[in-house]
Amino acid sequence: MRTTVVSLLLLALLTVALLASRLPVCSAGTDPPHAPAVRRLLVLDSQRGNPYDEVRTALFAALVRYGYTEGRNLSTTVRFSGNDVREGERILQEELKKPYDVVFVGGTAATLSAKNVLYGKPQPVVFASPTDPVGIGVIRDFSGKPAANFTGVCYPVPVKARLKFIRRLMPKAHTFGLIYADMPQSHSYNSWIQNLLKNDREFKDIKVIFRSVPLVKGENGDRVMAARAKKLIEELDAKVDAYIKPCDQMGTRSNFSEVVFSTSKRPLIGLVRDDVMGKWGATATIYPSHESIGSQSARMIRDLFAGKKTADIVPEWPHQYGVAVDLTKARRFRIEIPVELLQLAGENIVR
Repeated sequence: MRTTVVSLLLLALLTVALLASRLPVCSAGTDPPHAPAVRRLLVLDSQRGNPYDEVRTALFAALVRYGYTEGRNLSTTVRFSGNDVREGERILQEELKKPYDVVFVGGTAATLSAKNVLYGKPQPVVFASPTDPVGIGVIRDFSGKPAANFTGVCYPVPVKARLKFIRRLMPKAHTFGLIYADMPQSHSYNSWIQNLLKNDREFKDIKVIFRSVPLVKGENGDRVMAARAKKLIEELDAKVDAYIKPCDQMGTRSNFSEVVFSTSKRPLIGLVRDDVMGKWGATATIYPSHESIGSQSARMIRDLFAGKKTADIVPEWPHQYGVAVDLTKARRFRIEIPVELLQLAGENIVR
């Protein structure tokens, strides 16, 4: 009898030991079983404010829809470079001492910083809102796979589409002023305009007069540049039919629009939605959707988190554009808004 009891006890102990050996071990400081993998995302924006804030908000909202929630399976670090390429390089070198699954860069300055630090390295980089990523040198084109570790979504409405919009809005206007900040995205955008006017007979009667102001870096740089542009506006006002807002830091902010409106007797064609809907001073605008840019970028980041290679993610233009018009300013400048543009604007009309 005693032998039977001992045998049963030994069998029970052996069973417990076998079961214990098959259980997962949780020690202090380790994730519990079945915890979601945490993806690490570094965001470097060229500066605070739009378009970067709206793009970033749309990016995070889309990542939530894809199942990535901050504090659960996503850890995000957000930094700003003050539109300074070297400062952006310093931030990247500092942050990348830690591992990140993806680096997201917003705007031309941040994309340039990332190119100088990361191009050709294993680290995946997704850009959003640079004017000309081809000219910067991080991608070859928008029709094929990336050559290196960069992909993303550029910013502007294609130049031809913008000029078609302006022509439909002001069919009798032929001479335009474009005052820009002396920065890389301006040079790229202006060269696109010049090439189009030179090679496309549809626009053979259009003339654009370019003037520049020196680049001022920092969060308030656009305010200083806009103030310096006032003399150029006074110089050009008798020579032009309208102004085209530049595709740079002055173009995405309010100060330049306000200076043109208060100084000039000519209408301004804006770059972003707020040029009209924020009552910054533009008469009309065709603009890229910041929400679309953020959502498209989020999809790319999701694919990278899932293991897709950067080389298999084709870079994109924004998928969605919008139109906004200010009827009060249009009347002031004797512009009759075509019905089809009003229909495209929808609710984006200031009356």
